[in-house]
Amino acid sequence: MLINVMQLIRGAVATAVLVLNTALWGTLIFLLGLVKVLVPLALVSHVLHRFYKCWCRGNYFALKLSGVQFSTDIAPQVNGKGWYLLVANHISWLDIIVLTAIDALPAPKFFLKDELKYVPLIGSGAWALGMPFMKRASKAQIAKNPKLKGMDVARTQKSCKNFKHHPTTVINFAEGTRFTTKKHRRQSSPFKNLLKPKAGGTAFALQVLAEQLDGLISTTLVYHSDSQKIFQSFMLGKLSAIDVKLDFVPLAQVPQGDYQQDKAYRVTFQQYLNAQWQKKDTQIDILSAQQTSSSATEKEASQL
Repeated sequence: MLINVMQLIRGAVATAVLVLNTALWGTLIFLLGLVKVLVPLALVSHVLHRFYKCWCRGNYFALKLSGVQFSTDIAPQVNGKGWYLLVANHISWLDIIVLTAIDALPAPKFFLKDELKYVPLIGSGAWALGMPFMKRASKAQIAKNPKLKGMDVARTQKSCKNFKHHPTTVINFAEGTRFTTKKHRRQSSPFKNLLKPKAGGTAFALQVLAEQLDGLISTTLVYHSDSQKIFQSFMLGKLSAIDVKLDFVPLAQVPQGDYQQDKAYRVTFQQYLNAQWQKKDTQIDILSAQQTSSSATEKEASQL
């Protein structure tokens, strides 16, 4: 009973720290973003990114406060001064907190839907930091106005120009939605632990950023919890461990092309992404088995 109470307290405190951390740094970043509009100096941008780093470190502090075992296995080629496209499986809203808490990664940033621009703190903070908001033309819109074809790539390339000034990790959740057993069953996914990856968003990010990327980081997220409601488990202090494996893939090994125009490339890239997902599926099984074995050993030791 005492353990459950302590878990609840740690979960509540960690959640409060996450909320306050986001409120504090999100507000400061937004206000400094307004200053950047009036005074577009490199110094202002530098301070903005320092504030963002403080938010990331606050996320790490909150994870540690919760008592969760946070383990990372990072490829040696990954360093804080590079530019990367990070492709990960998607399990929970906590994924963003976890990935931003990894200090070895250069500033994690996201491609955001244009509608999120108006969300307080999240949208305003992303705007201030120069993250790209995507407003892609639909097939129907392109059919009515062929001039729109290719404009989404050019528009996003323009919005990503500031990435060149600050080492950046662009994060892409290729599944497009968070994993649940119901979605997995509805998709008839060929993977045991994952939803089907969608190649379009990842291929688009590669097309936009290829000239400034040092490589791709294939990332596998694993949460060890008795419940699929990961964020709720975190809030209740019941999330026992998080494993993150980051594998580096040289850009030369990643198929590149025009996903929208080249049908053969679409097939090739989807096959490549499926192969990456098969590797992730195996990694998740291995990491889960290791955690189960470790927990059993600790339980036996505590009973001696």
